[in-house]
Order: sequence, then C-alpha cells, then structure tokens
Amino acid sequence: MSTVATIINRKGASAVAVAPDTKIIEALKLMAEKNIGSILVMDGGEYLGIFTERDYARKVVLKGKNSLDTRITEIMRTDIPAVSPTTTVENCMQLMTDKNIRYLTVFENERLIGIVSISDIVKQTILSQQETINYLDNYIHSK
Repeated sequence: MSTVATIINRKGASAVAVAPDTKIIEALKLMAEKNIGSILVMDGGEYLGIFTERDYARKVVLKGKNSLDTRITEIMRTDIPAVSPTTTVENCMQLMTDKNIRYLTVFENERLIGIVSISDIVKQTILSQQETINYLDNYIHSK
C-alpha cells in the first residue's frame, strides 16, 4: 500500500514558500513561474498556512480585493488537514474528498516536510496500479 512517504520520496520534499507579508501578486507570479497551484506561507521555519489558486478566485477576485495591495496572510487558509509520511494514499484520497480540498500538508515530528496535491495522489495511484499490472503480467508469462 502506497504512503505519503512514497510520494515525497518521488517528487522531493521541497515546497515553495513565501513570507507572511508577501503581496498576492508576488505569490501569483511565483506560482506561475514554478507552474504550481499552491504556495506555503512560512515565517522563518514556521508553517502559517497555504495559499491556492482557488483561494485567489474566491477570496480576491470574487470579493473585489486588489492583488497589488492584499497580503497573503489576509486570505491564506490555515485549516488544511495535515498528514504524516505514513498516511496511506487511500486515506489522503478520502480526506481530500471529504473536505473538498486539493492539497494536504505533510508533517513529521511536528515539522513541515512537504505538501501533496490531488495530482500527486492520482499519479501515485496510477504508478501503483501499473506496478500491479506488470507483476501480474510477469507472473502469467513466467508459467
């Protein structure tokens, strides 16, 4: 059974982060540059929250806020559930579905070590299924 550790090992533990006083426009530029849909908000080494494209659409655009003046701390989410490296991919899928979210923070010993997205979960599920198919194919053809 695949775990979050498998995903983190495959994609790496580094996550893109900005300081709490970062303006929304700067976070959006960084997200576009890195081709990512979320960015962590960190103060030194301390995790404060997460900002996503969905947050931008719902909390900036729809509420008429200005991306040039609004700080990321004004709209970041602080309620994203955390998982550990030992959490199964299946549990992540269930949590994301139940909470209608696309990202989970990953903590080990109370220290943020990364983030997993719904895309990471789907990729890992496909890889696991492919491994099973390959195993069964080899088993069938070895007889």
